[in-house]
Amino acid sequence: MKFLRCSGILLHCTSLPSRFGVGDFGPGAYEFADFLSAAGQKLWQVLPLNPTGYGDSPYQCFSAFAGNPQLLSLELLRDRGLLQDSDLSQAPDFPADSVDYQAMIEFKRPLLLRAAETFFADASATDRAAYDRFCVSASPWLDDFALFMALKDAHHGAAWATWEAGIRQRDPRALGEWTRRLASQLQVIKFWQFEFSRQWQALKAYCREREIRLMGDIPIYVAHDSADVWAHPELFYLDDRGNPTVVSGVPPDYFSSTGQLWGNPIYRWDLLKAGGYGWWIERFRASLSLFDMVRLDHFRGFEAYWEVPGGEQTAVNGRWVKGPGESFLSALRDEFGELPIVAENLGVITPPVEELRHKFGLPGMSVLQFAFGTDPQGSSFRPHNYTRDLAAYTGGHDNDTTVGWWTSSGAGDSTRSEQEVREERALARAYLNFQDDSQIHWAMIRAVMASVADLAMVPLQDVLGLGNEARMNLPGTMSGNWKWRCRPGVLTADLSARLKSLTTLFDR
Repeated sequence: MKFLRCSGILLHCTSLPSRFGVGDFGPGAYEFADFLSAAGQKLWQVLPLNPTGYGDSPYQCFSAFAGNPQLLSLELLRDRGLLQDSDLSQAPDFPADSVDYQAMIEFKRPLLLRAAETFFADASATDRAAYDRFCVSASPWLDDFALFMALKDAHHGAAWATWEAGIRQRDPRALGEWTRRLASQLQVIKFWQFEFSRQWQALKAYCREREIRLMGDIPIYVAHDSADVWAHPELFYLDDRGNPTVVSGVPPDYFSSTGQLWGNPIYRWDLLKAGGYGWWIERFRASLSLFDMVRLDHFRGFEAYWEVPGGEQTAVNGRWVKGPGESFLSALRDEFGELPIVAENLGVITPPVEELRHKFGLPGMSVLQFAFGTDPQGSSFRPHNYTRDLAAYTGGHDNDTTVGWWTSSGAGDSTRSEQEVREERALARAYLNFQDDSQIHWAMIRAVMASVADLAMVPLQDVLGLGNEARMNLPGTMSGNWKWRCRPGVLTADLSARLKSLTTLFDR
């Protein structure tokens, strides 16, 4: 799909300012949309909005379809009469620049429960009818998801593969018994999904009025401990107990000498193909109801993916397996027409991967931080080699911030040696033609903005010139990620004016 020349900001919703411990769909989101508009930005990119599980990662979620209820705005619930001012006044002093997930959930979950109880006790006929319509329209995934989450609570958070055989294997009698037993909890979980849809769609409409499009993210894999795998075990390589026999990852690369062991179960692509890729089509349908366009994560895995035997401790002992390729993308195109997809084609990219991308007219990605190192593909990341069908980034959610990358010794963030870091820095300085190290982030922003790439994307941390403390994720680590938050008051008029000047200068 051809995208108009424009630029935008990458900022996950959890990183928005809020006094309730995590970013949400409340005032901070609307203020950010106003900042984007004032800065002349046309895209707001977010990470997956699904309910997070292991490690609070948006790439390890309990559902590929549901929304994360922790993103619900307590202020908007109050404005609907579902909470009181006194409820909100009880908020503790959460950190302003990071998320304490445990403390936030302990505070927020009881209030979300109270809002649901108030809704079912006092909802107007109009609101109740809207809720009923939502439940019907979302029923292909909502019923399984609600039961899965209620069952997890009933089993004290244990993974579904450890549940008793009847419900683990979805015996109809066990499903019926548990559905009756957990009826009130199911209603609450469904309300949270209804309210998620209402709040997000209102924010989306606000952005549309300001000519801001929303870019979402579709991870290639789903978490093993998810409603998706529990409800459709036949679509994954699992043993008799429901545990993965093979798992996902990538071979050794820039980030890790032992590769990345993601651990997600691998799809039975043969069965998915036999079913017309129906599950994936519904997944795309759900995403395109939320977003104007999507980044398709790990695109190269659709051409060939790295498969690791279950039980391995690293991703080293894996193998490449042919993916669904053209037949999969053809099924999507037949269903949706021209595909509003940006293909994340980073990593070990082969000619067949690029041939597949070009055949379906999908823009790829380029990350400027990769342009100056020892990687043989590094020159392709330099702006003079860009093509128009690209989304050009200063960095992404798996990278250090630009300032952190620039000031790092290399230890801990990649496989770079200190000598390689010095050489990389010298090349970057010569290429970007700047002297003042304090302006490295603006030199990088200017380079992607000035390029011919149709889309120029910048993480908000780079606009703010923040260092390693604002990094979103360090691949290969299991904790301490996804915590950064934007402090209130930093999105100033001067900052939007500086961005706007580059946007105007380079016809974005």
